[in-house]
Amino acid sequence: MFEHRGYMLDISRDRIPTMKTLREIVDILARSRYNQLQLYTEHTFAYKNHSTVWQEADPLTAEEIKKLDAYCAMQGIELVANQNLFGHMERWLVHEKYNHLAKFPKGGAITPWGTIKKFPTTLDPANPGSIELVNELISELAPNFTSEFFNIGCDETFEISDKDEYLEFLLKVIECAKSNGKRPMFWGDIVLKHPELVERLPKDVIALDWGYEADHPFMKEAAIFKNSGLDFYVCPGTSSWRSLAGRVENMRENLAVAEKAGRLYGAKGYLLTDWGDEGHWQPLAASLPGILLGGAFAMSGPSSAKMDLERELDAVMDAPLGGLLLRLGTLYLMGGAIRANSSEFFNILLNDHGYSRHPNITQSVLDETSGVARGVRIAAERWADRNDWAKEIVYMANLIDCACHRRDEGRLRELRHEHGRIWKMRSREGGRIDSLSKLPRF
Repeated sequence: MFEHRGYMLDISRDRIPTMKTLREIVDILARSRYNQLQLYTEHTFAYKNHSTVWQEADPLTAEEIKKLDAYCAMQGIELVANQNLFGHMERWLVHEKYNHLAKFPKGGAITPWGTIKKFPTTLDPANPGSIELVNELISELAPNFTSEFFNIGCDETFEISDKDEYLEFLLKVIECAKSNGKRPMFWGDIVLKHPELVERLPKDVIALDWGYEADHPFMKEAAIFKNSGLDFYVCPGTSSWRSLAGRVENMRENLAVAEKAGRLYGAKGYLLTDWGDEGHWQPLAASLPGILLGGAFAMSGPSSAKMDLERELDAVMDAPLGGLLLRLGTLYLMGGAIRANSSEFFNILLNDHGYSRHPNITQSVLDETSGVARGVRIAAERWADRNDWAKEIVYMANLIDCACHRRDEGRLRELRHEHGRIWKMRSREGGRIDSLSKLPRF
């Protein structure tokens, strides 16, 4: 059993849950014996002096955070502050008011995957205004949480090539969190590329070791943090983002390898991450298998691999829907077209021109996949008039079916309408249009 068993939900890639939905998530976490919750934030907290950034996002307010913090406490869960404060600042730096704080004001950073960032994403450590902004944000956000922890982010700083420049600013952000009475957590991806930096970190920070594939080298990375004397968490994922309906088998293996490494090297925590890249198309149902199984791994260890996940899903969804959800979550395996951090069907639906489809995705594979998706949809529709989980399963089946019929204007038109209907069940209006804009048009 890990001392800290957390779940982190991305509320910055368009989808921000309603307060009702957040309370429902807390209830599910309590059932699965989590004791921490984080809401990954870039621009979705209503900072008093920065409405330019959040005005169209329906952000969480200080009062809402305090209410959620209290509700979490009643359920034995600690709500941990989370604000990315170095990289992933695109939602700030695109605005004229903040653009002068960008390392690359015109964008153009090259990512490790060979893509080029159109907009600026990372604060300029050399600009005194950068750390002034960081301190202002921490000072306003931190008092709304009773937890001693604060996740300062600081991952994927694509514009920073100098490791010492990175470390110097990271240390400044750490001090800002400490000066506001919080113990900082940070994403460990950058220092893991330069292990000599780990020894220069203060021993009271918590490193978050993230990785989302079945073969992620958690063993190697956890050993680095263990040998440094730092407390650390292992951070696998739900495998739901960029998938349409989940990548269930990848999720199972990712959760298991993270648990094994964390247990062997004495990780203080196990943090399940749930991202919303590319518009957060997937509804909450897509993440539910990972949430339930991740809680079991964090609490009970390797024996959780034998968990009857279908039965547990049925119990949470209050309907015999678990098998349907898991069936959708295995369709990414069709044709053996395995992609990292996504499913092939997601890529087909997202992309139009300039995308090279996996050669294994033949017309017969598309037809077979479409047939399975339609069968799941028909079965779930029997419950959809009285069960929101069933509505979400129907929607995910339609997402996959549309990927199999990418040029069918009628299907795409209905999918775009359905996107709005499903979105409004659990999510705030802010971000919906941005998410919808990433779905293909007819």
